[in-house]
Amino acid sequence: MEDSKEAAQAVNSVCGKECAAKQTNETTGEVSSQKPTEEARYSRLKLFNKVMQESLNKFVEHASFNRFASTFRPLYEKNPQRMESIHKQFLEELQKTIQEDISRLIEEGHLELKLNELDKLEHAAKNNPDPAWRPTGVPEQDLCSFLMPYYQKQEAYMRLELKKIQAENAALAQKVQAGRDSVAQTEQRISAAVDEWKTSVTEFERLASSLCPADAFDV
Repeated sequence: MEDSKEAAQAVNSVCGKECAAKQTNETTGEVSSQKPTEEARYSRLKLFNKVMQESLNKFVEHASFNRFASTFRPLYEKNPQRMESIHKQFLEELQKTIQEDISRLIEEGHLELKLNELDKLEHAAKNNPDPAWRPTGVPEQDLCSFLMPYYQKQEAYMRLELKKIQAENAALAQKVQAGRDSVAQTEQRISAAVDEWKTSVTEFERLASSLCPADAFDV
């Protein structure tokens, strides 16, 4: 609970500083001439880093030397200089560990990418004159308004794919028909060649029988 309160106070402190800076620039007429500074000021990633730094500073303030010494009073009374050195080393290690944890959180949670995406969405929303979507209070209507565009895109995609498949099938049908026509023509040529061969054989037998009658060989 104390950590959440400190984080909330850090956010309010950072936001208060940002708002105060903005008001100062507006009163002095420097807003239009410092557009890059505005963009950097409203970067969620930089705001997150500032909040974490403020929280870390407040946390370190609570780990003061007096509290540290009061917790280890016998050691402090025995060797105050040594206790002060230990406290300094403790703070350094504590800050280093917390910074590493924050960096790991940003890296593993992909916070930089997500926060930058939020910045882009906010910037795009400012240039969009259409009002943002709001629920109507009727679940069926809200669900339909959300799903209908998706299903319409899917339907358009399926129609496009169907046309492609139909075109491919038509091309394959033409190739199959061309193959069948080629086979039919080949069969016709073979049949014609066979008929011609049969005719030649019959003609040869007739000519042979007329030149060499069978009764000429009778004894």
